[in-house]
Amino acid sequence: MDKKLAEELKQTLENEKVSLTTQLKSFAKKDDSPKGDWETTYPNRENGSMEEEADEVQEYGNMLPVEHSLELKLRDVNIALEKINSGKGYGICEKCGAEIKPERLKAVPEARLCMKHNK
Repeated sequence: MDKKLAEELKQTLENEKVSLTTQLKSFAKKDDSPKGDWETTYPNRENGSMEEEADEVQEYGNMLPVEHSLELKLRDVNIALEKINSGKGYGICEKCGAEIKPERLKAVPEARLCMKHNK
């Protein structure tokens, strides 16, 4: 991979990391056990009616899959950044060892698999 493209993708990944972290912080708190884990915070509005409490439970339940999705994407972004920083493995399919096409990396810079194995 050419150095200029790698630097562009690294910057994109760093920006994405900041964005994902900001999104997670808006409704979850970081819990590093296990590493990179986040816990959705329960809304817990004081002195609410039964309806408000039911809304809190629903809101909490709705945020759990969002948290999980953002965590997974953040994990992949961090793995990609580690590979770029170490100079080892970025842009290489983890399944077959082939180079991931630049077009794919531009669209999904945290991609860990080539298109053949991304099914």
